Amino acid sequence: MIHKNRVVLAAGLVLAGAILIAGQEKRPHVNIRGIYGGVPGQLFDRGHSLSDYGVNAVWIGSGSLTQDRLELLKSRGALVFAEFNTMHEAGYLKENRDAAPVGIGGEISPPPNGWQGICPSHPGYRKHRMDAFRGTLEKFAIDGIWLDYHHGHSSWEQAVPDLPDTCFCQRCIARFKQDTGTSLPDRPVAELSKLLLSSLKQTWVRWRCDLFTDWVREFRMIVNHTRPGALLGTFHCPWSDEDFDGARINKLAIDLKAQAKYVDVFSPMPYHARFGHAGDPEWISRQTSWLGRYLGISGKENERSKIWPIVQLSDWGEPVPVTQVGEVLDHGTRLPATGVLVFAWGSLHKSWEKVDELGRFYRVIRP
Repeated sequence: MIHKNRVVLAAGLVLAGAILIAGQEKRPHVNIRGIYGGVPGQLFDRGHSLSDYGVNAVWIGSGSLTQDRLELLKSRGALVFAEFNTMHEAGYLKENRDAAPVGIGGEISPPPNGWQGICPSHPGYRKHRMDAFRGTLEKFAIDGIWLDYHHGHSSWEQAVPDLPDTCFCQRCIARFKQDTGTSLPDRPVAELSKLLLSSLKQTWVRWRCDLFTDWVREFRMIVNHTRPGALLGTFHCPWSDEDFDGARINKLAIDLKAQAKYVDVFSPMPYHARFGHAGDPEWISRQTSWLGRYLGISGKENERSKIWPIVQLSDWGEPVPVTQVGEVLDHGTRLPATGVLVFAWGSLHKSWEKVDELGRFYRVIRP
């Protein structure tokens, strides 16, 4: 029965592939055809292989990694990449309230829409995450590890983002003064924050970006020392410098150019439906094209830095119809992108028509 199912599947995929090829060339520049969200056990349960769907890479949360899962995916021919949460480990605050981000009035900033960030200058939290990062690389022979949630306290993953200004704790202000040589008056936080967000804003923003980039530097150092063959990637906000008045830098403290010194693969998150572009999948390729120009990445084979966007096929907020799957993947695999992965298996497998469309597209573009 399993053999028969695979024959029928293969025949269907060949027919669908022939139809798509008429208007869609193979894309030999796309080396990675991935899925995000764990082991695709539902696919295996149907008697199918990853190759049947053109998949050659899987991303799984570092907290869900086990040796059995890693060996299973490797035995099925997949590259295995871990996703690592950097600044969104909310459980740390249960016993370390001083790690909570402080808002412009000097009070603890509540989690916007439930997305709890952490103060980036907290030494205990930084060590906590670095130890966990190192432990993942020591324990598992993964092909790479991707930073996630590496940005300031915010809720940006929606059409209308919620971006509070933080962190103005005494520790951050003291370190800002020390690192930049800036003199600040002895005033309440409410007054200092106004100063830092007005006449001193450029210096303040630069310092915050440098702080987050320094985390990336340390992550890179750990990779080089612990598992030097592994890639360091990052899942990041897909906004350009102009989007939302420069909020990617001014609010989220994501300096992509500075991080490029340490990062191998940039994986922007152009979730078109979730972010207000449900009827405009071309927004995906516009954002990756901008990123390529911005970072000087063209998609050439020997470039050190690469762009592998993660695109939305699952319904999250706005639905993604089955008829749009091919178009989404088309825009996600255009140069300068040399890889692509889809969000997210945990809910995608509940719509097998989408999974079949994913497989058809991946098989067509596969060299």
